[in-house]
Amino acid sequence: MTFHIGLNAHLLNLSGTYRSAGISWYIYHLLQHLEPAPDLQYTIFLSDPRAQVSHSALVRSRLPTHKPIVRIFWEQLLQPIELQRAQVNLLHALAFAGPLAMSIPWIVTIYDLSFMRYPDSFHPLNRLYLTWAVRHAARYANYLIAISESTKRDLIELVGAPPERIRVIYCGKDSAFAPATDPAALAAWRAMRQVPERMILFVGTIEPRKNIVRLLRAFARAKRAARLPHTLVLIGARGWKYAEVDQTIAQENLASDVMFVGYVPQAELPRWYQAAELFVYPSLYEGFGMPPLDAMAAGTPVVTSNAAALPEVVGAAALQVPPADEAALSEAIVRALTDKALRAEMIARGLEQAARFSWTRAARETTALYRAVLTPRQGESNAAR
Repeated sequence: MTFHIGLNAHLLNLSGTYRSAGISWYIYHLLQHLEPAPDLQYTIFLSDPRAQVSHSALVRSRLPTHKPIVRIFWEQLLQPIELQRAQVNLLHALAFAGPLAMSIPWIVTIYDLSFMRYPDSFHPLNRLYLTWAVRHAARYANYLIAISESTKRDLIELVGAPPERIRVIYCGKDSAFAPATDPAALAAWRAMRQVPERMILFVGTIEPRKNIVRLLRAFARAKRAARLPHTLVLIGARGWKYAEVDQTIAQENLASDVMFVGYVPQAELPRWYQAAELFVYPSLYEGFGMPPLDAMAAGTPVVTSNAAALPEVVGAAALQVPPADEAALSEAIVRALTDKALRAEMIARGLEQAARFSWTRAARETTALYRAVLTPRQGESNAAR
């Protein structure tokens, strides 16, 4: 018997802009790694005209679903019609929200609950819809996929999701992130992009949750303590409340030591990681933490915070510090840059840790969950409650 899986991939965006990061990148990799199987048939609902998935049928909407209000309209009013028309047996909602009216089983992926932990970071309408969607999913979805144990804990604590209906399926490592194999090509790229010779790297949106103000203060302290010649390079779009970042740079006299690059397309990011001597990511909250994983895969030592899901991602490979402890962060930066034996150990452990995360395994565990819903063992019920 063949089961028909519908996947809501309307947040997939292959434009090469900031919309292509985060959730979109997760969706892209999962779709590409879903293996064809005689018992599973896939239909992917999306709007990006650039998307191609060889093993699946694609149903493209002409609506501009990159706009939140339009996407909500499609998810709640048009999606049930599309699912019925395609004769789908199971819906996988790939980003938080399933339809209010559902006549078939469904699964939803939850990345984090930042809109509940840090509500001021979100537009009110977006925050309200996401909060409703996750509470609705916790009550009615057959299963919730959490991308970390930390997200699972938040789902239990903040929305009362039943633990037995949550499955943790980790993200995978992108094969594009690997140590540099051609030093001459890397040097040529560095010269072309005018990248600093001695670089500490951060990748993420410039917003309070990323803890950049403390990073700047710790960086200034490290430069004073160890006379570091390094430049701190910040990659990422400016989000909200970034004025304090600029003020801190002025207060710490870091204008010539900090470089803002802005958004960098995903295809170019591996070079930045390869060129960095250290990657620092003191985020206050992450549902997973792809940037530290990318850095480890590229052979770059990592200093990060011990908050939320980050310890799950870096394991024993990175130096972890409390996110509010500027002194500890500064000391970790100095150690990671000056202790040669420690650096070699961090690089080796980082490569080993990054190899544990696989998109092939993530896709395999996801399809196993599809089968668990569609072919329950006798005597069990997977019906949504």
